[in-house]
Amino acid sequence: MKLTPAQTLPEILHIEPDVFSDDRGYFLETYQARKYEKHGISEMFVQDNSSFSKKDVLRGLHYQIGRPQGKLVYVVRGEIFDVAVDIRKGSPTFGRWVSYILSSENNHQIFIPDGFAHGFCVLSDIAHVMYKCTDFFDPASARGIIWNDTALQIEWPVEHPILSDKDKTYQSYLQKNFRHINH
Repeated sequence: MKLTPAQTLPEILHIEPDVFSDDRGYFLETYQARKYEKHGISEMFVQDNSSFSKKDVLRGLHYQIGRPQGKLVYVVRGEIFDVAVDIRKGSPTFGRWVSYILSSENNHQIFIPDGFAHGFCVLSDIAHVMYKCTDFFDPASARGIIWNDTALQIEWPVEHPILSDKDKTYQSYLQKNFRHINH
């Protein structure tokens, strides 16, 4: 297993699990507590989520207050553009974001600790995304940032994403409250 901290947000960890391939296909461990703890991910995961979406669906940018969730994200089928944004007030990297292409072809994972907003956009015809969470979903704590927040300037690979009604209502949290963001 190879683990690489993001250059601009070292708390975000890019994970390349060991994949054992032969003419029958492949095998990999998507999670094994001892191995992940050895690499510094000691959080306990309490909930697994599965998301199935079609091309150009954009989910996010989501986070929880009060009960923040860390996430271990990977793709079972398809390909996504995955984004994490630092929303920790007072953080020297507040407002910075990183993105990765996660797919069923590369089998890569992203660990996003609590204190970060998360979202993804589907690049393939369909995508089945799995993610483990360090806390339970709490509807009262659920919040979001509009996907095209001009303060963030995320370079999404889609101009007209398909959004949920809820994701359409989110505001520009960062621009309204924190105008000093630099990338």
